[in-house]
Amino acid sequence: MVQLHEIGRIHTPYIDTAPYQPVTDDLGVFKLILQEQYTSALQDVEKFRYIYVIYFLDRITPKKYYDQVSPPWAEGKQVGLFASRSPNRPNPIGLSIVEVKQIRGNVIYTSGLDVYDNTPLLDIKPYIQELDVKPDANYGWLQSDNEEDRDHLLLHIQGKPH
Repeated sequence: MVQLHEIGRIHTPYIDTAPYQPVTDDLGVFKLILQEQYTSALQDVEKFRYIYVIYFLDRITPKKYYDQVSPPWAEGKQVGLFASRSPNRPNPIGLSIVEVKQIRGNVIYTSGLDVYDNTPLLDIKPYIQELDVKPDANYGWLQSDNEEDRDHLLLHIQGKPH
């Protein structure tokens, strides 16, 4: 049996809706409040510009998943669940990369996050350029020969209004 324990809570301005992906320059306060016992574990985190935030999607409805999904911005295209970033998954675990703005005690202030307020925080990890950037990464099924279509999809993926 696998057991996970929350290490804190994520606070965002989102109560009823949240963007599909983090919006870097989103308005509002975004912060991770770790349980006091983890304060010393934050030593040197502020030296990293970005971190991975791993969280439990506790408000996913319905609580079931499908093997095939149609991303809301993909105009009816169906793909396998694991070829998507759908939050409805066998294990409702979310992952976002955010910028570290400031750390005060057990609180990390970040750039925009794509989660509801009071979401359980499971872990944070540093984002390291040489380890985490893959220059030969591609767009998979999102790839399009039509540059305008690709640019439009990228706006959706990045959560940018257009």
